[in-house]
Amino acid sequence: MLMTWVCALSTSAQKKITSEKSASDSVAVVSARWEVIKVSPGIKLKHCALDSSLFGSNPPLHLLAVKLNGRNHVDLGEDPQKLKGTSEFAAEGHAIAAINGTFFDMRHGGSEDYIRSDGKVINQTRVKTGGHRSFHQQAAIVIDHKKIKIVRWDSTADWEDHLVGEDVMVSGPLLIHDGQTIAWDTAGGFFLRNPRSALAIRKNRLYLIAVDGRNAQAAGMSISELTRFLKWMKLPEAINLDGGGSTTLWVKNYPYGGIVNHPSDNRKWVHTDAYKAGMDLDNLPADAQKWDHAGERPVANVILITRAR
Repeated sequence: MLMTWVCALSTSAQKKITSEKSASDSVAVVSARWEVIKVSPGIKLKHCALDSSLFGSNPPLHLLAVKLNGRNHVDLGEDPQKLKGTSEFAAEGHAIAAINGTFFDMRHGGSEDYIRSDGKVINQTRVKTGGHRSFHQQAAIVIDHKKIKIVRWDSTADWEDHLVGEDVMVSGPLLIHDGQTIAWDTAGGFFLRNPRSALAIRKNRLYLIAVDGRNAQAAGMSISELTRFLKWMKLPEAINLDGGGSTTLWVKNYPYGGIVNHPSDNRKWVHTDAYKAGMDLDNLPADAQKWDHAGERPVANVILITRAR
């Protein structure tokens, strides 16, 4: 089922965030048209190819809107050692949809951030020497009796252990909390334009967001741009997830094996002579990869959307 949904912000909301955006960017968001696909009752998948005037780039967006009710639930999928594709986690969890989760150890497996699943601690947060927490260790997604919320770090060392909920996933950076955007020192490559995954909440609705990037067809979004976009969408709670090559949004029965976005780990060449011996495969030029749905990166954890039978 296809419909057209127009992003619209109220006049008061537009005035509230005027200082955070340029006029051209706000127009691009307000006038954007989304292709909407009904996935199942209370769940819709939305695609939007934003005008290139937005932030001066062209980031295609994919958004799964989930009404959390008696039948639609959110859960975690994780493996403390083995890395798996988001689609594999989804199949194991009998999910309707899934998105990659928090940051992980690409060499040895396991999450770099705290994971609790069904009341059992799977991974502890790997803090740096001196107890310094990374930007992705200062917020958490908490699921307690089928209710989900985003919680901010309270500056204590064992904060995660005291969070009340059967499922907890530490991630970040926190983007929006209590309706207010969170300011970060954006120095460093992570905060620049990349593919992005994020989770947002508004009342009883959950939003899983994937932004394409690292390709000539898609520049991606910086953390600042992602924050502003979600703010313009009137989402009062939002948290960043692992992005880059990890960004994967999966939906059951969607074409291309369920992969909705265009993973940047796709190593199929547009030009047959593009590959050169010794080329760094983790830093490919934008035109060295195909614009398709292949290249799903194995990850350590995911967020699942399931439906009660």
